[in-house]
Amino acid sequence: MRKGNSGFSEAGLRRLREVLAGHVESGKIPGLVALVSRGEETHVEAIGTMRHDGGAPMRRDTIFRMASTTKPVAVAAAMVLLDECRLRLDDPVDPWLPELADRQVLKRPDGPLDDTVPARRPITVRDLLTSTFGLGVDMTAMGSPMMAALFEQGVYGQEWILPAPEPDEWMRRLGTLPLMYQPGERWQYNISNDVLGVLVARVTGQSFETFLRERIFDPLGMKDTAFHVPADKIHRLPPLYAPDPQTGEFIVADKVEGGHHSQPPAFQSGGGGLDSTVDDYHAYFRMLLNKGMHDGRRILSRPAVELMTTNRLPPEQHTALQAWARSVVHLAHGTGQHGGWGFGMTVRTYRGDYAPIGQFGWDGGTGTTTYADPENQLVGILLTQTGMSTPDSSRAIHDFWTTLYQAID
Repeated sequence: MRKGNSGFSEAGLRRLREVLAGHVESGKIPGLVALVSRGEETHVEAIGTMRHDGGAPMRRDTIFRMASTTKPVAVAAAMVLLDECRLRLDDPVDPWLPELADRQVLKRPDGPLDDTVPARRPITVRDLLTSTFGLGVDMTAMGSPMMAALFEQGVYGQEWILPAPEPDEWMRRLGTLPLMYQPGERWQYNISNDVLGVLVARVTGQSFETFLRERIFDPLGMKDTAFHVPADKIHRLPPLYAPDPQTGEFIVADKVEGGHHSQPPAFQSGGGGLDSTVDDYHAYFRMLLNKGMHDGRRILSRPAVELMTTNRLPPEQHTALQAWARSVVHLAHGTGQHGGWGFGMTVRTYRGDYAPIGQFGWDGGTGTTTYADPENQLVGILLTQTGMSTPDSSRAIHDFWTTLYQAID
């Protein structure tokens, strides 16, 4: 490792490795792969094993279920359509998503589903991009009539917050439900990211994955990123564990052969469906740091990247999002304390930990994290196979960022 002001200190990287190795040696996380880059310098650590009982070691090209870390990548498809004027930010989505036309809105977000008023205006492209179209998953309100209905209607499965039916049927089910808030009124998690994927597919006449592959994945060389892991790569996918919150026992939440990610899904989920590697995600986040450029080729326009990676919420929504994040800090094991929201990702608007204002990215419930930091020209990615049913992967993520920021030379 060379010293100098462009990269990391040798002592800092040694410490980063020791801290990550400690999480694996504790027996709480079977294995992990981390990538950190700054300027021209890239450093990768692969520690531990694919399975909790040993076996094959983690490798740089191990494929992980990205879960919600899908969101910052999948949103790029919509940005291509904005760049090409095939979508406009404030156009209603009704022509492409007629299921969401003429909405009814709950009088109270936790109220009965038949106590509604008409929506004051149509849902727009911007509402979907900012996660403010009126519906979302709220883990703090699982007892409310709306959350119950989302699972009863099969919009989401109980075990997986992923859509099971194919997109047209999924939209039909979504269209039977009222909104919780007026369009544009309130930031809410996740559902908008899945609706965006359907919107992209209907505007382009291609599957969401095909369009992403042609416009984002292939130009960036993201050869291992897809909505499932093909048979010739399945040996590179570890099982996903959801440790028992009481005993810490490793329970397999998704097996490898015959699991959720071993065949193409009916619904390509922009909210949480991608599988990928540290190098593929590194290529994408470097492109964002480079304002849309990759190897001399433009992937997204500079203004599109700036829109995605800066706060898009007006002050009152920003305040509501921050208040919500603080109220669920114990449920999210401390992830999500950033302040703002761009398109498909969080944006740090205040200094709450070791990272500076302007850092952008997101975390995934399967124990994944990926952020870029324009001030330090830094990308950090940590991928595990240990879901956030216990705080263990969140703590590894926290310690990864804490030590990474100390390693900046």
